[in-house]
Amino acid sequence: MSELTTELRRLRLARRMNQTQLAKALSVSKSLIASFETGRLVPQEDTAQAIDQVLNSGDKIQKLAKEAHADRRPWLRSWADHEQRAVLLRCWDLSIMPGLLQREPYMRKLFASVPANKSKVDDLVRIRLERQAAVFDRDEPVELSCLIGETALHQGSREVLKDQLGYLVDASHQPNIRIRVVPDRGVGLHPGLGGPFSLATLGDGSRIAYLDDQLRGRMATTTADVIELEWAWEAITDLSLSTTQSQDVLLRLIDEHS
Repeated sequence: MSELTTELRRLRLARRMNQTQLAKALSVSKSLIASFETGRLVPQEDTAQAIDQVLNSGDKIQKLAKEAHADRRPWLRSWADHEQRAVLLRCWDLSIMPGLLQREPYMRKLFASVPANKSKVDDLVRIRLERQAAVFDRDEPVELSCLIGETALHQGSREVLKDQLGYLVDASHQPNIRIRVVPDRGVGLHPGLGGPFSLATLGDGSRIAYLDDQLRGRMATTTADVIELEWAWEAITDLSLSTTQSQDVLLRLIDEHS
């Protein structure tokens, strides 16, 4: 059950009302209340406001209803919002480090490499650091699984790479983070060559995908599109090194940059 359905039922019972009584107070049918409490329907704005008034719940139902409507129309949320709410994040990148695992020196070099970013590097770094904090600094840590192309491990100056690779090694020892390297050679053509993407699984089991590009990227929210990207994820995973082998690769590269 969603937070909305659970909270609506809890508030109703706290007021010692059954569904028929609440329906009568709202001048709606009992079946409509039942639909709200089972999650089949979500109250519209005016109905949610009326429920809050009857149950003396401030604007709690209004906020939860708004969230529920957004969940049914995931394209209305930003990708960063989905990241913050996800219980599982999976990301693939062929040639650069995943954004959630980038260190600040690496970010600065990456953002500065784009001429259009000349005057806004500081802002871009701040936004990315805030995005990382929103994902990792929470009571229930997200499960993060990253597939990184071997090419990404060689892009950058020696100093920046040594710092970044060391961070990846440390992160890979966290119980909620898995990092696997996908070799450049010997794996042939595979769907990951089509570009980077991420998959977010939310608490209710729904899944959203994000495809990155040079401009803004775009979300994929249809079941068919998400499933296709999950198949791609599985195909790339089959080509990747184990987590232990990946740690060995990272440590070897750090030694080379010493």
